[in-house]
Amino acid sequence: MLSKSRVKYIQSLYHKKLRDEEGCFVVEGPKITEEFLLHAPDAILSLYAVKSWLNDNEALIKRVDSSGVFLIEEGDLKKISSRSTPNQVLAIVKKREERHEVPAPPGIFLMLDSIQDPGNFGTIVRIADWFGISSILCSKSCADLYNPKVVQSTMGSLLRVDVVYTELTDWCKQNTGIAIYAATLHGKPVYECSPVQNGALLMGNESKGIQPELLRFCKEQLTIPRKGKAESLNAAVATGILLSHLVKQG
Repeated sequence: MLSKSRVKYIQSLYHKKLRDEEGCFVVEGPKITEEFLLHAPDAILSLYAVKSWLNDNEALIKRVDSSGVFLIEEGDLKKISSRSTPNQVLAIVKKREERHEVPAPPGIFLMLDSIQDPGNFGTIVRIADWFGISSILCSKSCADLYNPKVVQSTMGSLLRVDVVYTELTDWCKQNTGIAIYAATLHGKPVYECSPVQNGALLMGNESKGIQPELLRFCKEQLTIPRKGKAESLNAAVATGILLSHLVKQG
């Protein structure tokens, strides 16, 4: 049985302030936990799982220090989970070290201006991973990468995508040679664009779009032509459609 102090500590990590102070975050569920065990076992500080999961994953568990592996009951898992229906296993994982200098990434990358919905943000990280994009520059008003809903939505892709927070306007002023393509409602149809070898796709806030001061740094504005009557597209869906045309295939 977990101590009250341990339960309280894990629960505290669902708050950004405590995640920042402790330098770690929570990963929940078999799929994403197994991703970390396979690809970043050294980042796992502790692991809490029910007996059936531990029995089924003996080989994976050997990749981490046994002193940090805890057998718990379903009742304890429910106490430390952020989900209404906890799923077998939970891990405490070290955050990556923050970067303060942000050089322009090679190839094509994403820039996110105030993407605040955790589900959208995490899904965009996953979409970037799907298209082989390894870097995302975010405004500081974007959702926190280590928010539980963001972590879950990435489905492990946060292991392969480098997400950096910065002041985007200042960054653009210092990197004027970068070709930036902005997603707007009144741009050039993306179907008419050639694949991009180097540059950034800039996605804006779910309701307000891209800040005007950022648009002036953009080489071109792009849009997904609308045929129906929907007012707008989900930010993550729009990112996927745009990248499917901008990223060179093969």
